[in-house]
Amino acid sequence: MDILRFITAGSVDDGKSTLIGRLLYDSKSILQDQLEVLEKHSKNKNEDGVDLALLTDGLRAEREQGITIDVAYRYFSTSKRKFIIADAPGHVQYTRNMITGASNSDLMVILIDARKGVIEQTRRHSIIASLLQLKKVAVAINKMDMVDYSEDVFETIKADYSKMAEGLGLNDVTYFPISALKGDNIVSLSSTTGWYQGSSLLDYLEEVQLDEVHNSGSRFQVQYVIRPQTEELHDYRGYAGQIISGSFQKGDKIAILPAGIITEISSIEVNGTEVQETSEGQPAVIQIKEDIDISRGDLFASAEELPSVEKEVEVLLCWLDHKSLQPGNKYLIQHHSRQLRAVVKQVDYKINVNTLEQETVEGEIKLNEIAKVVIKTAQPLVFDDFISNKKTGSAILVDETSNATVAACIIQ
Repeated sequence: MDILRFITAGSVDDGKSTLIGRLLYDSKSILQDQLEVLEKHSKNKNEDGVDLALLTDGLRAEREQGITIDVAYRYFSTSKRKFIIADAPGHVQYTRNMITGASNSDLMVILIDARKGVIEQTRRHSIIASLLQLKKVAVAINKMDMVDYSEDVFETIKADYSKMAEGLGLNDVTYFPISALKGDNIVSLSSTTGWYQGSSLLDYLEEVQLDEVHNSGSRFQVQYVIRPQTEELHDYRGYAGQIISGSFQKGDKIAILPAGIITEISSIEVNGTEVQETSEGQPAVIQIKEDIDISRGDLFASAEELPSVEKEVEVLLCWLDHKSLQPGNKYLIQHHSRQLRAVVKQVDYKINVNTLEQETVEGEIKLNEIAKVVIKTAQPLVFDDFISNKKTGSAILVDETSNATVAACIIQ
């Protein structure tokens, strides 16, 4: 079965954790001992005698405050598909957690409180979906039980969100009237919304066809150089790593970057067996015809579709650290297995995550802010832009002293 990765987003108390708990509970994905613990700790019980939000609010502070702080990942499966759910916090001060969860997701489920409609945080989460190129969005209009399952309320919110989504380029949006607490239209359709002609949320998640992500170009980055130097394998030199995108065949002309040397693949091994071809996601050992100085972090690319090789790159970054970012600060940029010294040369502007407007930077970039910056690296960085290849178009910045990840970067 294939795996669908999705993230839930919404304002505080919109019911994200309860929705995920309902999916797990009604799809029989909870073990008996988990259920017993759940019943014991439940304060806000539903008609089944449990507080479903506790299934995802794993941190003690989350349970005590009744809010989500960190991204919680939950796993479940049905007969049709496997799912990895990211439950992201709704607070504006946890935007970094939201972006972390969304960066690995195939689609976003945005919850809207039927009593409040589209609010500022709805727009912020939709902007993040737009920035990260999430093509599909499911809008779950929750707490319909508190507005008497009104069709007019549902249609009004749907119209408001549609107008906003069009401006953000979110063109594949599906709407669901739900009650996470009562279970309406989540796993099965409810008689309380006889006017609703669509599917349940779980049916949608099981059936939705994801656009095939086309990461341009064949890319392979060296993680380890295999050089046994034994009597039997005296001249053996293999380059181990994972195929980042595309595919490679024996005999392919490739460029070794950043050196820019053109050579040919002499053999490919997968699981110790020589194969003719290997494709995206597979770990492999590649050998080449020429004896070239290659080390960890060097990239093999199809000679017909070359990536960019630059010492200056423009990136959109989300700042993750409590210490502010200032032009001139030095970091390490981690791009898969390649790590380079880098300096933030300039900050062009920051993006208002509530309006998508570009704002002049006065001073520094603080925690959770998104900014467009220019980074200069000590050696050339080999990359594609994020739109054409998400995998080689993203990177992180690391603090040299603490080794903490301080920024998530989208290369433009």
